[in-house]
Amino acid sequence: MPCAFAAQPYLYTSHTTLSIYVKAYLSLIRFPNLVLIVLSQALVQACLLVAGVNWGMVARPGFAALTLSTVLIAAAGYIINDYYDVKIDAINKPERMLVGKAIRRRRAMFAHLVLSTAGVVIGLALAIPVGLINMGAVLLLWGYSARLKKMLLVGNVVIALLSASMLLVVAVYDDALNKITLGYALFAFLISLIREIIKDMEDMKGDASFDCRTLPIVAGIRNTKLVLYPLVALFLAFLLVVVFHRRTALLFDSYMLLLVLLPSIWLVIKLARSDRRRDFAYLSNLNKFIMLTGILSMLLVG
Repeated sequence: MPCAFAAQPYLYTSHTTLSIYVKAYLSLIRFPNLVLIVLSQALVQACLLVAGVNWGMVARPGFAALTLSTVLIAAAGYIINDYYDVKIDAINKPERMLVGKAIRRRRAMFAHLVLSTAGVVIGLALAIPVGLINMGAVLLLWGYSARLKKMLLVGNVVIALLSASMLLVVAVYDDALNKITLGYALFAFLISLIREIIKDMEDMKGDASFDCRTLPIVAGIRNTKLVLYPLVALFLAFLLVVVFHRRTALLFDSYMLLLVLLPSIWLVIKLARSDRRRDFAYLSNLNKFIMLTGILSMLLVG
């Protein structure tokens, strides 16, 4: 009996440690963002490749593997980004640091390599074009984390392109690329580019400490806003074209006006008034909301 009682604290400690470890990894790979990727690709598959909404398309052979490959590569990208950002994150977000604290750097790198390799292999097994897109994504994510993110606007454009490719790869795999899918890819590119520049404004302090050449560091906050205004104007013009396109339905138009266009106008208003880190954090979250509502609008396309 004493031995049994003695074992209980050990079991409790083991389970607690495991729970903390799992939570750390889920946070490292940005689990909510991975769920959004799965949702986005499922909506493309069900709503954009055929007329109407057909959830049976999601059950087609190969789609689950395609989504898995995308998620694996995205998770690997988050890991390698945090791996290279240990010193910068110690300044920008010390309370959310995981690599080097809860997770050893060597283990993080190993996880990155395993996930990246698995994502590329699965992609190649599905189709050569998918495998090449996945391989390109892995290389861009590595380059972004190691160097490109420190270069003026280059890193921002890379992430925006990867956001667009996440949607396009579904249509490429099904050999069903169409104007609607390209339109949503453009939406993803523009809103991601805007958000990445805003995030650079939010992280300016830590980035400046390590010789990053992001737009806010090179040009300052005021001039960065002058770059953002035309980008947001282009995004708004794109939304207006979509809303007032003669073939779109009234329900779709109303949804886009209320939940995508109006929040985007509010983004411009808040951007003009923003000058502190918490302001830019708010704008970044507002961007996430616009991205989510925009993706969900696929349900109304048909």
